[in-house]
Amino acid sequence: MANIQSYDFNGKRALIRVDFNVPLNKENFEVTDDTRIRAAAPTIQHILKNGGSVVIMSHLGRPKNGFESRFSLENIADHVSKVVGVKVKFGGDCIGQEALEMSQSLQPGEVMMLDNVRFYEDETAGVESFAEQLSKHGDVYVNDAFGTAHRAHASTTVVAKFFPKDKMFGFLIEGEIESVNKVLNSNDKPLTAIVGGAKVSSKITIIERLLDTVDNLIVGGGMAYTFVKAQGGKVGNSLVEDDYLEVANTILAKAKSKGVNLYIPVDTIIADKFDDEANRKEVAINDIPEGWMGLDVGSKTNLECAQIIKNSKVILWNGPMGVFEMENFQAGTVSAANAIVEATKSGAFSLIGGGDSVAAINKFNLADQVSYVSTGGGAMLEFLEGKELPGIKAIRG
Repeated sequence: MANIQSYDFNGKRALIRVDFNVPLNKENFEVTDDTRIRAAAPTIQHILKNGGSVVIMSHLGRPKNGFESRFSLENIADHVSKVVGVKVKFGGDCIGQEALEMSQSLQPGEVMMLDNVRFYEDETAGVESFAEQLSKHGDVYVNDAFGTAHRAHASTTVVAKFFPKDKMFGFLIEGEIESVNKVLNSNDKPLTAIVGGAKVSSKITIIERLLDTVDNLIVGGGMAYTFVKAQGGKVGNSLVEDDYLEVANTILAKAKSKGVNLYIPVDTIIADKFDDEANRKEVAINDIPEGWMGLDVGSKTNLECAQIIKNSKVILWNGPMGVFEMENFQAGTVSAANAIVEATKSGAFSLIGGGDSVAAINKFNLADQVSYVSTGGGAMLEFLEGKELPGIKAIRG
């Protein structure tokens, strides 16, 4: 495994796997959020600055039957050019002869982009011959697509075997690994994790892993009501996973035995329907009337959670406190986000990860006021859970 900082890119073509699976508008297929493009730009610019040329490969969306114009990376080539600061040539078909001739004739400082690797089923199937064809576009392979590092696909994992020595992580993946390790291996205390979202079932593994690491675990979002019901509380029509009541009690018992302060919300904002304009009121979270559902945490919970967060030295936030997409049920998520920002200003390390948490921190325009915002989503969750990610293993060997 090589290192991007010390590697000599002079005169070499760098084949970079990025995650440019970005949202496009339906009218003109224009990029509406370029966070992932901007996150990969430092890697591309570093290679160009050091005498190399760049061949970009990525997926976009989930095409079903080969080429689909709405999923073509040609739609984003001009936007990538603006972000990177260099005209990005579009190479067309990722394994076609025309694209290969273009990549082989690239000059130092030039950038080209291949079309969507998922136009071929061989990509997701991890077919070695397809990976070999992709490998012909570069002299060195750089994986900077943390968002797909948990997939054993041709362009994320298999292709690395064709670069036995000339393979490395880009700055984005290096930053992701470093940030997760700061949380999991930190000696700074107290360490607080805020785990929210809809379901306990999707967060069991990460919660159990965190119980070995954290001092405080704050439970928020829809999953809180499963914990409340497990303890005998009345949750009305709130989202509950009845199959996981016993699991919730087991988690509570484990937390107690490990000396972890597992914080369950004490009050909630309830509504008589799942609607931003619904009737609403604040009640104790274990006393929700029938016909009402909890859609956000209450004011007392916000104060208590903010205090825990502000007193923390390391913070992981994965999942919102309520239905933050609705204005009347976003106060809990806003409160948590602001507390994280305050703690960060006081010297804490804060890692925001998981799709909804990232969406929330961006919605409230606070992303630049926390330590690190992960681009990983599912990959970051699996990494936090202690799973070995195929894309990471392929580079490390």
